[in-house]
Amino acid sequence: MSTYKTPELTEVEVTGSTRGAFLLRATMSAGAILGTGALSPFVTGALAQGGKGDVDILNYALTLEYLEAGFYARALDRVNMSREVRTLAEEIGSNEDEHVDALKAAIESAGGTPIKKPGLSFGGAFANEKTFLRFANIFEDTGVSAYNGAAPMIRSKEILAAAGSIVQIEGRHAALIRLQRNKPPAPLAFDKASSMEEVVKAVKPFLS
Repeated sequence: MSTYKTPELTEVEVTGSTRGAFLLRATMSAGAILGTGALSPFVTGALAQGGKGDVDILNYALTLEYLEAGFYARALDRVNMSREVRTLAEEIGSNEDEHVDALKAAIESAGGTPIKKPGLSFGGAFANEKTFLRFANIFEDTGVSAYNGAAPMIRSKEILAAAGSIVQIEGRHAALIRLQRNKPPAPLAFDKASSMEEVVKAVKPFLS
């Protein structure tokens, strides 16, 4: 995953008053500052401060999947893609829709209520195929890092297993997108860890 700052995330607008929407906005902002590869400790800290249990974590993951599913759906309508890229976008978009459905079902089985889809805006992400692929790469990296950050906070083994099965697919998405960009699919053997000072600096404005 990227270990560099990702200012493109400042173009993403997530509207809504739910905690999931709030945390996703914070994730996007932190990713712009720290880079997507350094988001895991940010997400862990944010969810730990919330202290509302597995349903809250699942609703955060659902908000993230709403973002990704919405991104691919709009891209397929708005971007002039090659046949190969369109086929990939359709497959990934279908996966993200299934993730949304699975997370809704998990939340309901845990006795919770799935949050509603937030308002979403993607800035200039759909200008052309190259830009779409760059944003897709960033969103998939964000998803992997966010799931990795959320995992230590999950108490239920069943929910942890479900989240693990999703993050594996998100990692494959990221690799496939990278190949379309002529980038190495796994540029690092391990995610870059951000320092405590970096995490605190990024988290503080959003979690006071």
